[in-house]
Amino acid sequence: MVVGGAGYVGGGIVDKLKKNHNVTVYDSLIYEESYRKDVDFVYGDIREQKKLLPLLDKCDAVIWLAALVGDGACAINPELTFEINSDSVKFLAENFNKRIVFLSTCSVYGAQEGLLDESSTINPLSAYATSKVKAEDYLKDSNAIIFRLGTLFGISDEFSRIRLDLVVNILVTKALTEGKLTVFGGDQWRPLLHVIDVANAIDHTINLKTTGIYNLHYENFKIIDIANAIVERIPSASIETTPMKFQDARNYQVSSEKLFQDTGFKASTNLLQGIDEVFNLISNNRIKDVSHNRYSNQNFLEEHGVS
Repeated sequence: MVVGGAGYVGGGIVDKLKKNHNVTVYDSLIYEESYRKDVDFVYGDIREQKKLLPLLDKCDAVIWLAALVGDGACAINPELTFEINSDSVKFLAENFNKRIVFLSTCSVYGAQEGLLDESSTINPLSAYATSKVKAEDYLKDSNAIIFRLGTLFGISDEFSRIRLDLVVNILVTKALTEGKLTVFGGDQWRPLLHVIDVANAIDHTINLKTTGIYNLHYENFKIIDIANAIVERIPSASIETTPMKFQDARNYQVSSEKLFQDTGFKASTNLLQGIDEVFNLISNNRIKDVSHNRYSNQNFLEEHGVS
C-alpha cells in the first residue's frame, strides 16, 4: 500500500511498483480532483485509523508518503503538521510490524558545513524538519527503511501535478516565462534528487531486510550552479543575483555512500534530464497557468487550508 500515493512523489513510485506488485493507493487527494491510475484506490485521510487498520492487515509492505511537505506549507499550522507528519507515523509503528518505507528529508540537517552522513548531528530549522525527526524516532525499532530525501526536481509521472515550488523546477519555469532567474545569494548547497530516483530506490530496497536511516540524493549543487546549468539550456534567460539574505537558511551537503554500500543503490538521474523535462512541459504550453496555486504546496494550503 502506497499511503499518499496520488502526490508528486507517489506518482512515479506507483508506476514503478505496479509492474511487479499488487498496489493499493490510499490518499485524501489534497491537491488532486481525481485518481485515474489502474490500481486499487481508497479515498481516505491518514487520521482515519479505523479505515486504515483493515487495509494494513492485508499488506506485506507500506510505503508511507502522506505528509504536509515543505517549510512554508508546514509553518501555516505547526500543530496540524505534527498531527499529520508525526502522530500518524506513531500509529503506523504501533499497528504494523511488516515492511515500512518512510520518506524523511535531508532538511533535518539544517545549516552545517562539510559533507554530512547519517551519523552527523541534525539541526532542524522548521516545523517540517522537526516533524520528520519525530517520525523517524517513532520508527527506530520497526522494520523500516527511512530515506532522507534531497531536494527533489523533475517530473514524476503523467498524471500527478508537478510541484513548481522546488528550486530546479521553478527556476526553469522562471527562465522560460520571465526570461530571468533571480538568485538570492547562490552559495547555498542543496543535495539534488530526481523524483524518479525515489521510486527507483524504493523498488530496489522494498524486498531487502535493510533497515535504518539513509540519505538519498544524486549530487550536491550550489544554487548558482543550478541557475548556470539552466541558462546553458535556455540562453535567452539571464541570472540576477542579489546579496539579500536568502529567506531559506538551509545550507548543507550530504553523502549517500551508506545506501550504496549497504544496498548497491545509487541515484543516477542527472540534473540536465530534469531541466529538459520541465523545459519541454513549459515551453510546449502544457500547463495553462504556471502561477496557479495548486503547483505550490504553501500557496495552495494558504488558499484552501487543511482540516
